[in-house]
Amino acid sequence: MAKFDKIAVLNKIGSTGMVPVFYHKDAEVAKKVVKACYDGGVRAFEFTNRGDFAHEVFAEVVKFAAKECPEMALGVGSVVDPATAALYIQLGANFVVGPLFNPEIAKVCNRRLVAYTPGCGSVSEVGFAQEVGCDLCKIFPGDVLGPKLVKGMLAPMPWSKLMVTGGVEPTQENLTAWIKAGVFCVGMGSKLFPKDKVAAEDWAYITDKCKEALGYIAEARK
Repeated sequence: MAKFDKIAVLNKIGSTGMVPVFYHKDAEVAKKVVKACYDGGVRAFEFTNRGDFAHEVFAEVVKFAAKECPEMALGVGSVVDPATAALYIQLGANFVVGPLFNPEIAKVCNRRLVAYTPGCGSVSEVGFAQEVGCDLCKIFPGDVLGPKLVKGMLAPMPWSKLMVTGGVEPTQENLTAWIKAGVFCVGMGSKLFPKDKVAAEDWAYITDKCKEALGYIAEARK
């Protein structure tokens, strides 16, 4: 069961403005990455459902985070069907993210007051997602659609909460562009976790990079 409900999760995501996105087949590596992000100020973390037995890794990480990162809301990403959403919610997922919008997933999540953030690429998709209770919609892929889409969408739909994911970089220029366009938060993956740094187990780099990125977001929000 989810440790934090939909409102608590959205508050955590909104307060920091960033959700790291990560997958690794080794649970020990995943735990270290989650802890490094937590130490850097992150309070919502998306573990992507990418590889075989990913749910088993997630189950271990959830138990670890409950003790070592008590305020971290762990969620699952890359979810495209309701069965997968249900599996991860049973394992303790606090939110569910997908690359696409599937209204059947919304039903499963709404039943348990778990936030569902679907991937949307148009104004209409965001509108349909909002109709079924998706408070936060993911603009994906961000580097293809660009900040202008966000700014344009918010003009007629200013109530929209948008998370951009895909190609987001932990640089002042990139993060400022997205925040100024009006996003609620950013989702950041590979740019935050260079493969060589993970392989070298340089957890301090990840902690520092999270602190740096969160600082840029806070500055851009002023």
